[in-house]
Amino acid sequence: MHSPLHHYCNWFTKQHHYTIKKYKIEALQDLQQKAMGYYAFTIRTSPKIKELLIHKLTGQGCLGVVENNSTVTAYFMGSIDIGKITQELDLAQALLKKAGDEHGLSYQYTLVPKEDWNESWKKGFKPVDVGERFTILPPWEKPNKGRINLIIDPGMAFGTGHHETTRTCLLLMDKYAPGLPRERFLDVGTGTGILAIAASKLGFHEVLGLDNDPLAVEATRLNGKLNNLPDIDIREGGITAAEGTFDLITANLFSGVLIRIAPEIASRLTPRGIVTISGILQDQKEEVFASFKKAGLELLDTLVDRTWISAVCRMKT
Repeated sequence: MHSPLHHYCNWFTKQHHYTIKKYKIEALQDLQQKAMGYYAFTIRTSPKIKELLIHKLTGQGCLGVVENNSTVTAYFMGSIDIGKITQELDLAQALLKKAGDEHGLSYQYTLVPKEDWNESWKKGFKPVDVGERFTILPPWEKPNKGRINLIIDPGMAFGTGHHETTRTCLLLMDKYAPGLPRERFLDVGTGTGILAIAASKLGFHEVLGLDNDPLAVEATRLNGKLNNLPDIDIREGGITAAEGTFDLITANLFSGVLIRIAPEIASRLTPRGIVTISGILQDQKEEVFASFKKAGLELLDTLVDRTWISAVCRMKT
């Protein structure tokens, strides 16, 4: 029998679609130019509900998020209808209480003056070491000698390395890339381009990043230039925009999307190729793994970070 929380999560995902723009660069730039502040909402809830709320709030105009261990801070333009945001959070709070979720949801918000905008972002984005070789850092920080530096502009929160799914993808890429031909790499749902940039610095000759959001494409191109990698191929679109086969494919996406595109991923792997998939919650793994098995792939490795699972698959031998 499913728990009340399970039913709540199902209701939430059915009510709110996941076709949401993650990156709103133009809005961020506009916010800095106008004489207004921005709202910063600090929300405390369970990891599973936190992820659902992030995507819902993004659809309500959220410009970006900063995730910490137990909280998420969501940013909104100062001109937004604040009542709609608090109404959404109050509804989630009531539903969680009704569902019997022991963690519940609490939040507070503040209006931050325009002049504090840049300093606020800088406080939230510090260099992050991932594994033995990667360091993720914003443009204003000094590169770390002796490590693979991934410079990511923090105007876009998702994909900066602060999230478990991004970190585990990088760890698995670093582990398996040395044993691959490293001719062609594909990142589906590239976001800020962090995985594509990492692949290029790991020695892949051709790197392709795909994203349905034109603003994410713009973000990846910007970050490519920051890393002196202007030749990374970035295209707007889904996996069907990728031609040919690849030695390594990464897909840090929602579980439902992974299940849907599993056959497309399998058809684009070279015989010796592997795919790293992420964005999988613990209670979703069986369904996701089954879809990749049905597509002709076998599970090679998994990596767990808190409630998230990343996995490596290859063609069945």
